[in-house]
Amino acid sequence: MNVNRHDGQQGQGGDGAQVSTGTNGDTAGPPDAAIPELVIISGMSGAGRSTAAKCLEDLGWFVVDNLPPALIPTMVELGARSQGNVARIAVVVDVRGRRFFDNLRESLSDLDTRGVTRRIVFLESSDDALVRRFESVRRPHPLQGDGRIVDGIAAERELLRELRGDADLVIDTSSLNVHELRAKMDAQFAGEEEPELRATVMSFGFKYGLPVDADLVVDMRFLPNPHWVPELRPYTGLNEEVSAYVFNQPGAKEFIDRYSELLQLIAAGYRREGKRYVTIAVGCTGGKHRSVATSEKLAARLASQGVETVVVHRDMGRE
Repeated sequence: MNVNRHDGQQGQGGDGAQVSTGTNGDTAGPPDAAIPELVIISGMSGAGRSTAAKCLEDLGWFVVDNLPPALIPTMVELGARSQGNVARIAVVVDVRGRRFFDNLRESLSDLDTRGVTRRIVFLESSDDALVRRFESVRRPHPLQGDGRIVDGIAAERELLRELRGDADLVIDTSSLNVHELRAKMDAQFAGEEEPELRATVMSFGFKYGLPVDADLVVDMRFLPNPHWVPELRPYTGLNEEVSAYVFNQPGAKEFIDRYSELLQLIAAGYRREGKRYVTIAVGCTGGKHRSVATSEKLAARLASQGVETVVVHRDMGRE
């Protein structure tokens, strides 16, 4: 997998709440008017919640693992009383606290009433990847009970279905290693000044399946395939000759122009709805030529429009 930025720069815990911080925060002191920024990390067990939380901790966020949802507003209050020492809070919410999970929606409504800026990051992964991870560490799934791992995964998906739909950012970690997941988190949260909208443009091959975290899907199979040009077949869409071949085809440049205009319309709507992240999946047959070249071109166009953009080539190199 290949990851680029287009912004001008190229396990599980125990049952109790665990708190770690990248700041020297102190909850004592008089109330402060500054309400902390809040990120709620959730998702499938084994999908990388701990890695995502650790990444935010390294970026200076105050991280609370396995906090009962009913206590999230209290945590925000304590941050507001820290005289600015705890300006950014990340809370990991998962099925380990399933007794309290029903309280999450009430807590989110309470936060909205208070005007708290909050985002939900949802870590997703395929059933096959999750089964392999649980088997590799020889640990049961938190919800499998007397059943199989797949039974626990199915129960968790159903429990988290509504929360996934409300997520601001969904990250599919099925084919990501720890370093690639950290790169994605860094791309979203490392900037000192957060842009209005951040985009991930992901090339992929349809024969390997649709990306499950895609908000928008583009099919580039209407263009001739460079795979059938012998001198271009060994290369990828990052090659200048391949890119030139793709965009010299009828309709290719017009597609970029018109789709960029459509994305401007969509981006304006996302901003009005408070959505800060969008994943655009660009597909071709194998994810090697047309989708890669188009993703690079589209990302560059978005960056020129002021959208901070990360490019991920999911399937490049699989052939």
